[in-house]
Amino acid sequence: MEDFISKKASVIGALFEGGAVVLGPSEVGEGALVGLGVVIGYPIYSKISRALTAGERDLLGTYDELSEGSKIGSRAVLRSHSVVYEGVKIEDGVQTGHGVLIREETQILEGSVVGSHSVIDGGTRVGRRVSIQSGCYLPPGSVVEDDAFLSPFVVVTNDKYPPSRRLVGVHIGSNTVIGANSVLLAGVEIGDHA
Repeated sequence: MEDFISKKASVIGALFEGGAVVLGPSEVGEGALVGLGVVIGYPIYSKISRALTAGERDLLGTYDELSEGSKIGSRAVLRSHSVVYEGVKIEDGVQTGHGVLIREETQILEGSVVGSHSVIDGGTRVGRRVSIQSGCYLPPGSVVEDDAFLSPFVVVTNDKYPPSRRLVGVHIGSNTVIGANSVLLAGVEIGDHA
């Protein structure tokens, strides 16, 4: 499987398993591992919609032109079939499991782990050395501080009365442990060491 790496991208000493797509001016750091079928710098829907309306035929080339790119730190590991949208910043040593989705304008700081089949929606901030286990969901506006641990299938919400569009993020403090299958409602704040 051949990789598609944008001519605008900066890829320094990264390893590719095959079939990966790196769009726009994305940066992939030294010693990063990019798994099978990983996509980096995927454009937001409004950009894709414009390309489809215009009748574009070379969608991958068009996506490459539209993407603002993402930044992937050194020694990061993006396992197979993970998708990282444009505007995402992933710092050094971050790891994803398989099939992870990380939406636009999200930050994941150094040494954090995002488990398989988790979804981190746009505008989320994940601190250093956070462990997000498999199947978790964090919506826009979520903040998870350093050294927090989210057990499998934690779900965070950001709308108290869906679909009200009055979105309020959840704040999870540092050194916090959230149990398996927990649901945190919009606006909840979990203190440090909880």
